[in-house]
Amino acid sequence: QVQLLESAGGLVQPGNSLRLSCATSGRASSTLTMGWFRQSPGKEREFVAAIRRSDGHPYYANSVKGRFTISRVNAENTMYLQMNNLKADDSAVYYCAATGVNYALSAMSRAESYDYWGQGTQVTVSS
Repeated sequence: QVQLLESAGGLVQPGNSLRLSCATSGRASSTLTMGWFRQSPGKEREFVAAIRRSDGHPYYANSVKGRFTISRVNAENTMYLQMNNLKADDSAVYYCAATGVNYALSAMSRAESYDYWGQGTQVTVSS
């Protein structure tokens, strides 16, 4: 059984940075396609970024492209999301997700593609 554990989020000011991590257990992260999703009150869960199992290819939502970077350190079984130039609209609960399937990029943005989820961590961007 795969378990995902996100690091604590936090409160940051607009324009600042924050890094989230997602540690995997029960299966090596190198065998997983992993992603980040977020959800704010009254909104559906939305795709943020993902990294493909086979080649580590990253995939980003347009809203975060150029500001967020997803990465994976297989030796640590950990995935990271570096978030720079944060905006108020980035405030949400962020979820780590994983699947053993090596999806095409188009499928990596769909929440239903993922089998395992973390508990979520709150990120609030406010002055």
